[in-house]
Amino acid sequence: MSAAEDPRPLDAVLAVLDIEASGPDSFVGGSLPQLHGRVYGGQVLAQAIIAAQRTLEGELSERLIHSLHGYFLRPGDLEAPITFAVERLRDGGSFSARRTHAIQDGKPILSMIASFQEVQEGTEHTETMPEVPAPEDLRSSVELFNSLDHPVAKFFYRNGAFDIRHTADSLFVAPAPDRRPTQALWMRARAPIPGGQAEHRAMLAFACDQVMLEPVLRAHGVSWRTKGISVASLDHAMWWHRDVDLSDWLLYVQDSPTAQGGRGLGIARVFSRDGRLVATIGQEGMIRLPAENPAP
Repeated sequence: MSAAEDPRPLDAVLAVLDIEASGPDSFVGGSLPQLHGRVYGGQVLAQAIIAAQRTLEGELSERLIHSLHGYFLRPGDLEAPITFAVERLRDGGSFSARRTHAIQDGKPILSMIASFQEVQEGTEHTETMPEVPAPEDLRSSVELFNSLDHPVAKFFYRNGAFDIRHTADSLFVAPAPDRRPTQALWMRARAPIPGGQAEHRAMLAFACDQVMLEPVLRAHGVSWRTKGISVASLDHAMWWHRDVDLSDWLLYVQDSPTAQGGRGLGIARVFSRDGRLVATIGQEGMIRLPAENPAP
């Protein structure tokens, strides 16, 4: 088994996403460790999806999430439990809508509305996936982190549940020479993900939050290691078009159409290995750079 195939980081993610019922339409969950001391946005978003999914009962349980819109309202406390309160907004003939608040100390840290649909036939077309190098020909983020003698790299080597492979220079250790606000990367879980589509769709929300704002960083010549940089997710929107499988490679084709006022917008189109557009994602985030020319 290669380092990129270690199941332990994924097991930790699956454990924290297994939230517990704490009352009618109410659930409680914990958090994964983070270097910055705040709850990871993708984690609380995935937990909120799972909480909403669990209120779809009986015949409605077969309905799958197809869209969400959420706001990250406050930083989460890693040491405090998170309560997920779900409001049943509507159960129609084909669609169900839920609002989920993730709450700590009586205040929401995330507010999300999600829509679920039963599996149906319909007209279909899809954008064509661009031609990019295969993931097997690109450097693994897991192997990169393992090669670096740095505490941050060691943390992500031990705890990163996904193998990420940029088609061009990554932003993990240094700015990219190409400052265009576009990039493409492959992502796959480091071990098979159990469960069905409900679990895989929630896991896509978990995974994508870590890369959504990278095109903004790339455009401004900074990396994740730039001293004095401050990045935080503000809101998040997702549309699932087709079934997803994070146990196989997914291609993220990303761009940032604008950044202004300390905010940047990231857009991603996610393709399956066989070229089908499976999801579209949008996120705006706070991006604050050092006052002077940043050093990587």
